[in-house]
Amino acid sequence: MGRTVLGVVAGLAAMFVVIVAIEFLGAQLFPPPVGTDMSDPNALAALMAQMPMGALAFVVLAWVLGAFAGGWVAARISVQHPRLAAVVVAIAVVAGVVMMMLTMPHPMWMGVLGLVLPVPAALAGARLARPRATP
Repeated sequence: MGRTVLGVVAGLAAMFVVIVAIEFLGAQLFPPPVGTDMSDPNALAALMAQMPMGALAFVVLAWVLGAFAGGWVAARISVQHPRLAAVVVAIAVVAGVVMMMLTMPHPMWMGVLGLVLPVPAALAGARLARPRATP
């Protein structure tokens, strides 16, 4: 059980790092307009309405790859319950997506993809984390 908990914690850390890194890259490629007040909800709503599709896709890509990487790490460490550990990481991503959708307006397609894709992505990561049988 200890390795499962350790796997989940490590998977959550990996997920966080991957999401932050990809969203940072997206922000570098698609910077917000100069002078945008990121603390003003109205300014954020206006920004979301005019963001290019590529910028929005980077956010979804970050969620999915974060779930994949976190699921891989969690499953790799958690020997007894690798799929469970990966799914816990995916649930954390889904919870983050829900929080983002509630606090900042996003297009509906982002919410749908953010709710649907993290669990399969984490399970795919868990599947790749399984040790290979040696002949």
